[in-house]
Parts: sequence; C-alpha cells; structure tokens
Amino acid sequence: MPGTVPTPPPAPVDDTAPSPVAVSGPAHLLRVTLLMAGSCLPILGAVLIAPVLPKMQDSFDSAPGAKALVPLALTVPALSLALLAPFAGAIVDRLGRKRLLLVATVLYAAFGTAPLWLDSLGAIIASRALVGVTEAAIMTCCTTLIGDYYSGHQRVKYLALQTMCASASATVFFVLGGAVGAAGWRMPFWVYAISLALAPLMAATLPDPASRAARDEAPAGTPAEAPVGAEAHRAFPWRQLAGVCALTFFGAMVFYTVPVEMAYLLDDLGVANSGVIGLATAIASAATVAGAVTFARLKRSPDPMLPAVLAVCAAGFGVMYLAGDAPLLVVGAVINCLGTGMLLPALLTSAMSRLAFEDRGRGTGLWTAAFFGGEFVCPLVLLAVEPAVGSLAGAVGVLGLAAAIVAAGLWAAARRRADAADVRPLPEQLA
Repeated sequence: MPGTVPTPPPAPVDDTAPSPVAVSGPAHLLRVTLLMAGSCLPILGAVLIAPVLPKMQDSFDSAPGAKALVPLALTVPALSLALLAPFAGAIVDRLGRKRLLLVATVLYAAFGTAPLWLDSLGAIIASRALVGVTEAAIMTCCTTLIGDYYSGHQRVKYLALQTMCASASATVFFVLGGAVGAAGWRMPFWVYAISLALAPLMAATLPDPASRAARDEAPAGTPAEAPVGAEAHRAFPWRQLAGVCALTFFGAMVFYTVPVEMAYLLDDLGVANSGVIGLATAIASAATVAGAVTFARLKRSPDPMLPAVLAVCAAGFGVMYLAGDAPLLVVGAVINCLGTGMLLPALLTSAMSRLAFEDRGRGTGLWTAAFFGGEFVCPLVLLAVEPAVGSLAGAVGVLGLAAAIVAAGLWAAARRRADAADVRPLPEQLA
C-alpha cells in the first residue's frame, strides 16, 4: 500500500489567451459535445459488457481457461490503455491530434464489434486488447484537444465536465449493457459501432490547433494548422510531470475504490438485493458528478486544493471503514466520491498547466497511463491488503489512511514552499 508519493512542484493555472480556433454558439456546443462523447468511449469499453459476463462464461464454459479469460475480456482494454497511452501521446505530438483521433475512432468500432462474429475466446480477448489500443489514442487526443482549445478557468471547466460525463456515462453504459444483453451476450458489442457516427462529425467540426510559437512565426495570412512532426528544441519537462503522474496513479486507486468495491462492501453487510446495490452505486456516482461541478465552480488553481480534496477522500474512506450498516456505508461513499469528483479534474488540470503545446500530447499520454494504471491495480492492491487486516472494509480503511498521509505531505510541502518564498531576499536587498 503506498504511503507517500513525490510532491509535484507548484504550477499556476494557464491563463493565456485561448487558441484562435475558439468558437461560440452552436459550433462551440457541438465541439464540446464531440470531445465529451469521445472521452466517454473508453468508459464504454470498461463497463458495457460487465452485465453479460456470466452469460459469456456459460457460452465458453468448455474452453480451456475460460474462468480466467472471460473476466479478462472486461479488464484487458484498461491494461492496454495504461501501457500504450504514453506511446499514443508521442504519436499525437508527431502526427497531430485530429488525424490520430479520427483513425482511432474508426478502428474502435471495428475492434469493438469484432466479438459479434468471433468464435474463439482467445481471438475475442485479442480484439479487446486492440480496443484498449484505440481507447488510449482517443482519450489522449480528446484530453489534449481540450487543453489546446481552452485555457485558464475555461480549461478547468471543461476538464471537470469531462469527469462528470465519464462518471455519468459509466452508470448509463452499465444499464445499457444489461438491457441489450438480455437478447444475448454478443448484443452489447453492437454499441461500439456508435463511434462510426462520431468520426465524420469530428472530421467536419474539430480543427487542428496550432501552437502559439507556430502562429507567431508563420507569415501573415498563413492559416493556423497543427505542426506535423514538429519537435521543440528543449527538454521534455519530465521532472515537473513525474510528481503529478505519481500522485495520479495513487489518486486513481482512490477514485476507483467505490465503483469497484461498493457491491462487495454491501454484500459483507448482508445486502444482497441487486436493486439496492445499484441504487447505492448510482448515489455515489451522482456524488462524483457533484464534486466535479463544485471543482469547476470554485475557479481556483488546482495544486493548493489537492491536500484538502485528498483529505475529503480519506474522511469518506474512514466512514466506510467504521460503517456497521448500509446507510452509513453509503454516507461514507458519498463523502469519498465528492472528493474524487474534485480530485480527477484537479490532477488533470495540474498536469495540463505544466505542458507547452509541443509536449501536451506526450504529457497527456503519460498522465492517462498513470491514471488507468492506478485503475487496473486498485482491486489487486485491496485484495493484497485484505488478508492482513481481516476484511475488505479494513483494506479500504488502510487506503484512507494512506490518502490522509499523502494529503498531509502535500500540505507540509506547500507550507515549506510558502515559507521559503517569504524569506527569499528582494532584489533591492541583493544589490
């Protein structure tokens, strides 16, 4: 169980002027809608087929290793996404955001619908891994474009909206997968074809943004286009981003604990009714959305907020650990999810504020890898801790303690930086 992570150095929110590709009115609404829809595609891949896994298990019951391989069909896209997002980010910076997004969106439909006609469980797992490859590109491109199109508090607003849409879509896709899956375990895979409707709209609506440096150096009258294969003649900000990515890896475990473990925690308290479990999960999901809305409305730099946000997450875990009945467990989950709803956009905005245009794709890819890597290991970490503490609730309590320690470390580091700034001599004192 992680205790502390490297503390990221402070970075102000980028308040520079937005890209000249900014628009207003219906065109702006369509652009935002497409970016949010694209950001939800990896969430669709993560939860859509969860309700039909038992039927899929029955269908491949005679296949060797089916007991382990069928659940892998659900989780392998997240693993692929975590492993490949940094490479997707590098390709984004070399080839351009829009080009990679369009290709990945079309391939997402091809690989996502492949299980409709595949009969081999191994081939289905392979197609799911390829879905994760396209998800890595789509998520990296959409997040990078949000950073390109918007700046300052407008960027904070849309990154928070991205969190809200992802959280709400998880519940929608879970219900959709269950409803469509009533007709057979293959049926939910048709939903992946929705990306074919998004691709032409993205091609017509989303422009290629250009860096400020490229715009300034271009001759008068030259249209602003994304530089293809442009390389900045400076080092990538590894050190500045390392702390944010390490904190994001830990934050992802905090973020995914309630969605992944809520049903098991309720079952340990004697709640077996699937309707009650679904309602409790929906309430927690709504709290995540409320947290993201709160973060967007605060209009503050993200770094100073991180200690308080992590402290809220830790408090929620503490209540869940102490809960002796379902209502109190839900209260703890709501407190935790209010915190995680603020945590994700705070971490993402913090990372974005450290990245120049030429580095934004690679940096976003690294951040995405850290986040989905934390998502993948979350249940494994809790499973490893559970035997040592005697219960899943105890493991959640340990994660809450770790979150409190990280929050205290971030707060202490911020205080040290503030004290150092106060004692720094003024220029006239050095003269």
